[in-house]
Amino acid sequence: MHDIVVLGGGPGGYAVAFRAAARGLDVALVEEDKVGGTCLHRGCIPSKAILHVAEVLEEVERSEVMGLKLSFDGLDGDGLSAFREGVINGLHKGLDHLANTRATVHRGRGRVVKGDDGLAVEVTDADGQTTTVAGKNVVVATGSSPKSLPGLEVDGEVVQTSDQALWFTTAPERAVVIGAGAIGMEFASMWRPMGTEVTVVEALDRVLPLEDADASKALAKSYRRRGIDVLTSARVQGVTVDGGTATVDVEVDGDARVLEADLVLVAVGRGPNTADIGAQELGVLDDRGFVITDDFGATEVDGLWAVGDVRPTLALAHAAFAEGQVVADRIAGVDHVSPVDHVQTPRVTYCHPEVASVGLTEAEAREQHGDDVVVSTASMKANAKGIIAGSDGFVKVISLGGEAPVGAVGDGGPVVGVHIVGPHATDLIAEATLATSWEAVPAELAAITHAHPTLYEAMGEAFQSAAGLPFHGH
Repeated sequence: MHDIVVLGGGPGGYAVAFRAAARGLDVALVEEDKVGGTCLHRGCIPSKAILHVAEVLEEVERSEVMGLKLSFDGLDGDGLSAFREGVINGLHKGLDHLANTRATVHRGRGRVVKGDDGLAVEVTDADGQTTTVAGKNVVVATGSSPKSLPGLEVDGEVVQTSDQALWFTTAPERAVVIGAGAIGMEFASMWRPMGTEVTVVEALDRVLPLEDADASKALAKSYRRRGIDVLTSARVQGVTVDGGTATVDVEVDGDARVLEADLVLVAVGRGPNTADIGAQELGVLDDRGFVITDDFGATEVDGLWAVGDVRPTLALAHAAFAEGQVVADRIAGVDHVSPVDHVQTPRVTYCHPEVASVGLTEAEAREQHGDDVVVSTASMKANAKGIIAGSDGFVKVISLGGEAPVGAVGDGGPVVGVHIVGPHATDLIAEATLATSWEAVPAELAAITHAHPTLYEAMGEAFQSAAGLPFHGH
């Protein structure tokens, strides 16, 4: 009888296991494939490795501006594979060692069952042998899988999801990306520098529809400038494949359009992996297949918890990390555990230019606070490092009116949202998460000295503008 049995060894699952072990609990970890889950093996890590390659190619493209005469002679498929898989394997080796050190690892497919003695996970290994692993608590962390569109057949060759598309050794000549969320925009960004003609098709009226409208607008403009065709308010009517070529029928604002491609990427979101794991029988799933929990990850079944993509929260690895640590702390009986605040969880998209945000969008802030919203921006066009990097972009700060609660110069209420488009936005968001989480006011933040020349001094400039003290900006 373990203190915790974790079903799933992805970011959420191993976060539970590692934190629980650190709290002195006895943990079993059940994983059908490899520890690390989609993020390490089919998602975050391999995609960022290839995006780095694409970033290097973009530097080659603009090398003449920097006084260099460089050229791109094509992809070395074997070298690309070795680089991508070397990153994955190096991380997996260390992670697998930690998992086996901190937990009893069972390899096989797990299913939650409830008997007279409480909860357990039945684990069926590759040979068909079943072992029952009992726990005082069971945590479901089985992750998610790519979704498709009704009637659209994913053949894994011409029509692919991100699970298949990451493993290319030769970039497609023509690609149609269905879906302009983070996954779709990242693939478009990695393929274009490799010479691919890319068309992005999005049913909603803007790319990255969950981000601030100004960030969406700036990214779409940047993509079109780079030669990526972006179609919004566009619906895919059908995809046919003939002889290795796909024909995609699209309706754009009521007009029919036909696209041809060597590869169609279906990037319309992901759904929870909760089929055939026993959750349905326990009555803890909603009509979309997500596990129903409270804010701390607990279900209505005593001792049954869930973390990560099986919950209808942010489908991000770092959100799963945070949820896993909260669940482990709750099970361990730690005092004063707070649930994950997903509004204050940074959202990051590794396209070019990068997009990152935390807190409320401008539309959300105005809906909640009306006319009390103050919007301030600082352009990367006026930032020395931004100019050197060849990117424009901006930092947008959303704050509330009112007098500052401290004796700092200027006035204003707390910062409630920060949105960044530009180089290294996914790193720059770190300062913003502190600002919004601690309800800092612009005047306090403006008083902090930001190093020059740096990208993050654009944050300082935006905070100065929000405090009514613009420096280089208006």
